[in-house]
Amino acid sequence: MENLGKEAMKTIKRALMGVLAMSGLLFAGAALAVGDVPGGPAVNEINLQPPASKIAEELFSLHMFMLVLCLVIFVGVFGVMFYSIFAHRKSKGHKASNFHESTTVEIIWTIVPFIIVVLMALPATKTVVAMKDTTNADVTIKVTGYQWKWGYDYVKGPGEGINFLSTLATPRAETDGREPISTTYLQEVDNPLVVPVDKKIRIITTANDVVHSWYVPAFGVKQDAIPGFVRDTWFKADKVGTFRGFCTELCGKEHAFMPVVVEVLSADDYAKWVDTQKKKMAAGQDDPNKTYTMAELMERGGKVYASNCAVCHQPTGKGAGAFPALDGSKIANGAIAEHVSLVLKGKGAMPSWAPTLNDVEIASVITYERNSWGNHTGDILQPKQVADARNGKLPEGGNHLADAGAAASGAAGAEAATASAPAAAGSDSAATQAALPASIYFDTGKSTLPADAKAAVDAAAAYAKAHPDAKFALSGFTDATGSADLNAKLAKSRAEAVRDALKAAGIAEDHIILKKPETITGGSDAKEARRVQISAAASPAA
Repeated sequence: MENLGKEAMKTIKRALMGVLAMSGLLFAGAALAVGDVPGGPAVNEINLQPPASKIAEELFSLHMFMLVLCLVIFVGVFGVMFYSIFAHRKSKGHKASNFHESTTVEIIWTIVPFIIVVLMALPATKTVVAMKDTTNADVTIKVTGYQWKWGYDYVKGPGEGINFLSTLATPRAETDGREPISTTYLQEVDNPLVVPVDKKIRIITTANDVVHSWYVPAFGVKQDAIPGFVRDTWFKADKVGTFRGFCTELCGKEHAFMPVVVEVLSADDYAKWVDTQKKKMAAGQDDPNKTYTMAELMERGGKVYASNCAVCHQPTGKGAGAFPALDGSKIANGAIAEHVSLVLKGKGAMPSWAPTLNDVEIASVITYERNSWGNHTGDILQPKQVADARNGKLPEGGNHLADAGAAASGAAGAEAATASAPAAAGSDSAATQAALPASIYFDTGKSTLPADAKAAVDAAAAYAKAHPDAKFALSGFTDATGSADLNAKLAKSRAEAVRDALKAAGIAEDHIILKKPETITGGSDAKEARRVQISAAASPAA
């Protein structure tokens, strides 16, 4: 028995040493952290964050009260137990009492815990009831969880009508370990939630895909966001500043990449912010009826992709793990209808973007994906086509993989036919060349590439594939209305718009020549006059 006791003591000693070692590592890790984050966690912080609302103060007080109460119980119970073991040990001649029951003891250990529970429950119940009282809110904001971002819609009160997405702003170079991390690593966003100080803010939560949870510890607020359900909570910040939180429900690969950032402003500053946001929204409101150029769609699409798609498919389009690459993919180079359907409806881990992005944003990002990295389809998707797709009418064409396969089959067939019928090969070449010259017709006074420009661009792209050394001349024309100077600028702008479309279709810029015609007024037919003509500038090498 003596040896067994010694072994037990050695085991306990080793366990204590292990605990101390782990504690040292934890504190060392905390000491190596970047630094305290304003409104967020601090280095070596072992208690709750400083409260910034009345509810948070009550939670902090409850936490400290129950911690002290539990500590008193712990010390009392274990103190009596260890004292009894030590003071009444057998080696001192004590003998254990032998009794069967004690009504007095049973009454004591029933009443005392009951009193303790009541002491804990009364203030806790009061706080919980207050936390659930979302009535008489000054501002109501709908919070929608997405993988992996937050959507904010101001639905009532000052700021009503403002809406935006809030996405992680920490650079990918930091998250990938290529650059040192900053103080606000994984705790900074592009668009924080902005609220006024000393106003009751009602938060309505829901989700678009999986369960998320909106949590800001300084406000003492945490509410799950569940798809198909609406939950609500509230807070009333009592100090100006920036406060940070997190999604606290495991929601997928980038769960750690969707922080919550709330900026609390004074009443005057909040009013200014609301005014500024509404002006921005009015100025930047998308026109779904406009016909956009390739350059406009590519610029906008790059921004939409960076904010919504790059987190999974990567900025390079190469994908990562379970998230497929877009560069060279069947989706980005196949039938455009399948691409549009996937973005609108989602599939598997891919969420539906129909409720999140508007028609212009979807048209832009699809155009961007089909004309970026190694993808050079030349496809331009217009917002009107996205609107039609929402109603069940998907766009046609754009299956460049099938076209490439057909071209390869045609090339093989032509090679075989060359041996037996050279004349037929010459006829095919003539047919290919017959697609040029091609014309693209513009609206009056506009240099925006029309939606029907795709046929002419595709014809030029096909000609370029068949004749790699060919160069193309672009000549812009206008009708007879307007001044000569304005018409000259308009003709050039139209030619540049077509040049950008040809570049996006995979034609090298040094193979495209902007050729000013002798006269830019293109004839008596006004529609025929408002055009850019694409023609072969040089014969391809034999």
